[in-house]
Amino acid sequence: MSDSRRVSYFYDAEIGNYHYGQGHPMKPHRVRMTHNLVVNYGLYRRMEVFRPRLVSPTAMTRFHSDDYINFLRVITPDNMQDYVRQLQRFNVGEDCPVFDGLFEFCQLYTSGSIGGAARLNENRADSVINWAGGLHHAKKAEASGFCYLNDCVLAILELLKKHQRVLYIDIDIHHGDGVEEAFYCTNRVMTVSFHKFGEYFPGTGDVLDIGYGEGKNYAINFPLNDGMDDESYKSIFRPVIGKVMEVYAPLAIVLQCGADSLSGDRLGCFNLSLKGHADCVEYVRSFNVPTLVLGGGGYTLRNVPRCWTYETAVMLGEDVKDELPFNDYFEYFGPDYRLHLPVSNMENLNSPEYLTKTKVKLMEILRDAEPVPGTQIQTGQVESQLNPRGYDIDDANMEEEQIDHNPNARVSAEELGRREHSAEFA
Repeated sequence: MSDSRRVSYFYDAEIGNYHYGQGHPMKPHRVRMTHNLVVNYGLYRRMEVFRPRLVSPTAMTRFHSDDYINFLRVITPDNMQDYVRQLQRFNVGEDCPVFDGLFEFCQLYTSGSIGGAARLNENRADSVINWAGGLHHAKKAEASGFCYLNDCVLAILELLKKHQRVLYIDIDIHHGDGVEEAFYCTNRVMTVSFHKFGEYFPGTGDVLDIGYGEGKNYAINFPLNDGMDDESYKSIFRPVIGKVMEVYAPLAIVLQCGADSLSGDRLGCFNLSLKGHADCVEYVRSFNVPTLVLGGGGYTLRNVPRCWTYETAVMLGEDVKDELPFNDYFEYFGPDYRLHLPVSNMENLNSPEYLTKTKVKLMEILRDAEPVPGTQIQTGQVESQLNPRGYDIDDANMEEEQIDHNPNARVSAEELGRREHSAEFA
């Protein structure tokens, strides 16, 4: 059932070499395992595969503060004792540890997302995948929830150069707080998050948090309880996103596919199968809007690659066999060596009544949102007045930071020195 949609895929083999530290649940190795499975299923043949060109620290300051980016550049496990105050100020050290190569790791996952957004802007792809991205908790000047740079926000800012309205959808089990906060006061980005709520990190994402000022009614939150299963999730995701697409008519979408909402996740408490999780991806894809697909959470090492490989196939419109192909990490997938997983028998604490009631509330909020903002009337406003508060997305900026993923692009000597990774066909 494949079709001719152009899918680009960003991956750097270095990503799996970074390590948050012993016992830490976040393991970048899962991205390497995913890539290996994508390759062994033969899915890479249907995509253009790129190694991201590293973005400059300046590009990161489109969202993050200069102080914070400079701190991430200099901090190492060896000099930590000299930066005690900054470690506290920037919330680095516990959930978000200092490890060898921290800044390079941040640069890698962020470059894939910004590069993917640039590729959509240039109309060189219909959808782009970066499984290393999706680190949605990072704030302007603070690390949070295993996230240091917010690649989702930076990718959205890149998309806003070309697209009047961008939709952000988050199916991680944790609330997409960093992205919501960044765009809370603008109608140029609508954020929609489905997440576990109530004594659960990060503690935000109440149904009543709907945005502020120009952004009022453009933040949509669906708080959920333990045990969400495929049927319940589908019963809320499709109607809510269907309504969002109708009312907001986004010109580009960023879809964060955190795999910690799967059954059996080390930190999660939902009960979704791969098919239930991927149904969201399938539904978003059905609208045929340029889409950037990102990773995110996911802490059971054998399940994350299964999920993201299957969702790569879904984005390609390909069927894949349940029997896993032999791959470099085959032993992780025992004892059954199959793609799809059984779910557990945990109780679903989301009653149909609760889900219906919340769905109705969200439909009311969406009814109050101005349909297709930014296209109704020409007021003679200059473009920059429509931008999110504090972000400079003018044309001059566009020229200067435009990322060209043509492997033969001319690059200055100084730039070559800074980026040994120019984008290239892998």
